[in-house]
Amino acid sequence: MAKKEDNTLGITVKKADDMPEWYSEVVVKAELADYAPIKGFMIIRPQAYAMWESIQDYFNGRMRKLGVKNAYFPLLIPESFFKKEAQHAEGFAPELAWVEQKDEDGERVAIRPTSETIMYDSYSKWIRSYRDLPLRINQWCNVLRWEVKQTKPFLRTREFLWQEGHNVYETQEEAAKEVEVIIKEYQKLVEELLAIPVLVGKKTQAETFAGADYTLTIEAFMPDGKALQCGTSHMLGQGFSKAFGISFLGRDEKRQVPWQISWGFSTRLIGAIVMVHGDDKGLVIPPKVADNQVVIVPIIFGKGKELEEGKKLQKELSQFNPIYDDRDEYSSGWKFNEWELKGIPLRVEIGPKDIEKKQIVVVRRDTGEKIVVPRKDAAKKVKDILDQMQKDMFAKAKQQLDDAIVEVKSWEEFEKAIKDKKLAKLDWCNTVECEEQIKDKTGATSRCMEKAKVSGTCLHCGKENKVRIYFSKSY
Repeated sequence: MAKKEDNTLGITVKKADDMPEWYSEVVVKAELADYAPIKGFMIIRPQAYAMWESIQDYFNGRMRKLGVKNAYFPLLIPESFFKKEAQHAEGFAPELAWVEQKDEDGERVAIRPTSETIMYDSYSKWIRSYRDLPLRINQWCNVLRWEVKQTKPFLRTREFLWQEGHNVYETQEEAAKEVEVIIKEYQKLVEELLAIPVLVGKKTQAETFAGADYTLTIEAFMPDGKALQCGTSHMLGQGFSKAFGISFLGRDEKRQVPWQISWGFSTRLIGAIVMVHGDDKGLVIPPKVADNQVVIVPIIFGKGKELEEGKKLQKELSQFNPIYDDRDEYSSGWKFNEWELKGIPLRVEIGPKDIEKKQIVVVRRDTGEKIVVPRKDAAKKVKDILDQMQKDMFAKAKQQLDDAIVEVKSWEEFEKAIKDKKLAKLDWCNTVECEEQIKDKTGATSRCMEKAKVSGTCLHCGKENKVRIYFSKSY
């Protein structure tokens, strides 16, 4: 049969030369997503959705240990609900997508941009006593924010998938403790599962979630010099509880107002995987989040004994959910390129010489290293290689993050760091006015503040320094 090979399969742009175009090519050609007919929307293809399911499976397991239960709340939210919490309403007003058809009472309804308001209406009915607390609920859903003008799959779309957790507590201390617990869970997820290192810290007042007392965040740094917020945990305080009439009979038999937190991450994590780990050949999937950790490619000659051996090998490696590529209309080289583009962590080759020598050849997607493995040790060695690959991918990404951080002591150094696409670390005054001016002048935004003793005066406005912080451009 004639070979069916498409020369346009590979990536045509180098990552270092034009990362936005490179990213778009990888997302489409690696079959992660496609552009939808409506601007600002995307179609998530099975390759990416399987990664999202891996993330869900991992996180659901972690949440069960914390006593968090999954639920689902309505897509549409009455306009009056948004008006109950002023800061929240103001923060989301520009992003709301209103449904043309009003409800039966003549009230406008919007598609959820987040679910605080619709969930807390129910909480006001469910919570009666301190015995009902803590209440810990998470939902996996889609949300819609109508501010996006340019579609960048997984990074900037009007609709995206996420999880949002909403917890209620008796005391401020309990709530504050779990704000910290959740952000550490997010850090663990992104670092251990996705092999992406993050900075952890508190957002400034200007970057705090609308209606929250404060926000904690995990921030990753992309190779193009932009930060990507990967997850947030918010101390909501008592504002939403008061606005929605949530109260409980306390241990002292008096009515009390509970404390609330909310937290979430989204499918932008998939975009982070692409940008941090991808290379000029395409996608590189960290083993722990890969649906198919292995692809087996038999190198076929003559009567094809390799096919029979390949099938046996597929069964031996079943724990890694291997793809078995025995297509005869493509050459082995073409198959290698295709699976490299799609980012499958390991390629296992088996040909006549390998059968003769009772071995297989394992090729790592991240480094291209070829490893000869005795056939009898196939399953054990493949697991060891996958484990090492996961560690190496994180170490490489961590080195890239460390290399991107520049401690700056003057405004000139700050400007240079931002221009050089670095992450500027500095002691800073922590004022809204100064932050706005820095953004106007450089395009850089605050990413997160870390706990540290600071000294001196602000390198931009001259006021007394209050915090240690990171600034960079961002998505």
